[in-house]
Amino acid sequence: MLKKRIIPCLDIKDGRTVKGINFVSIRDAGDPVELAKVYMGQRADELVFLDITATIEKRKTLAMLVERIASEINIPFTVGGGISTIDDVSLLIRSGADKVSINTAAVDNPGLISCIAEKFGSQCVVLAIDTQLINNKWLVFVNSGRTATTLEASAWAEKAERLGAGEILLTSMNSDGTRRGFSTDITAVVSCRVNIPVIASGGAGTMDHFREVFMETDCSAALAASIFHFGEISIPDLKDYLSKNNINIRS
Repeated sequence: MLKKRIIPCLDIKDGRTVKGINFVSIRDAGDPVELAKVYMGQRADELVFLDITATIEKRKTLAMLVERIASEINIPFTVGGGISTIDDVSLLIRSGADKVSINTAAVDNPGLISCIAEKFGSQCVVLAIDTQLINNKWLVFVNSGRTATTLEASAWAEKAERLGAGEILLTSMNSDGTRRGFSTDITAVVSCRVNIPVIASGGAGTMDHFREVFMETDCSAALAASIFHFGEISIPDLKDYLSKNNINIRS
């Protein structure tokens, strides 16, 4: 069995790390370069960088900032936000990203998943799914959570895998920033329906929430932001806790 991963996330707005609740109520959380260095020192397994307003502002991801962060870390680095073409992906890979995360552009043009996978390999393609429970259906949202689609999260994940996605970043908008725990129901469904790794995202507030999502679902990794950014939980302490609770976690 593959060891579980702990992944901090840098949500970026105007060059700063920010964090909100249910995708709104944004507040500053610090300098992304300094935070990235801290997380590498704390033995984070990977790092995710999401330029959360790039798509709605119709601009590209901040490549220079990506390059600055990449120069300071030596762990796998996923970058997302405003990516809509192969050229966008090429620029970010040259800037130091190991993987790219796509959401809105993939919904608008599912063939983009295949194009990226064919040129850079499936391991480079992370499909980000922002989902919210609406009338008993987990629907996919785009444009940084502002626009609902008719796609259901689990079906979209399955299609993305067939198109060549190598990983799913699944964020529950219902839980995001609430610190009440991951949405284990949809995480369990998606992680059972696909054969590629699923990263659980949205809702982490305690160490036990990580234990629950790893025990109750087949997700491969768990992602969090504010509890790490504001020093409420350190990654080494979290890994020690999970290991003591029989979770096969990376050291």
